[in-house]
Amino acid sequence: QVQLVESGGGLVQPGGSLRLSCAASTNIFSSYTMGWYRQAPGKQPNLVARMTNGGTTNYADSVKGRFTISRDNAKNTVYLQMNSLKPEDTAVYYCTATLIPTTYWGQGTQVTVSS
Repeated sequence: QVQLVESGGGLVQPGGSLRLSCAASTNIFSSYTMGWYRQAPGKQPNLVARMTNGGTTNYADSVKGRFTISRDNAKNTVYLQMNSLKPEDTAVYYCTATLIPTTYWGQGTQVTVSS
């Protein structure tokens, strides 16, 4: 079982930035594909960004050029740098860790973009 703990969410004005962090409790963090999903009220979770254990990344079209996923294997932590935030980025953001066939989810952190 892998525990994932997100932090860094909050309220930010449009155009602002936030950095989310996710700490994982595993001795083989570097083996996992790490991801960030978000869920807006009344909607299904959608992939925001993902980074494989080899460093390959992919992003949702809506965040390309604004969000950056990174990882620090020495700290068992994955990050999501979010710039130029828009009101439509408002959601609960979840960290995921995948080692096929299992995916673990964090408890989520709220991001609200509003003036």
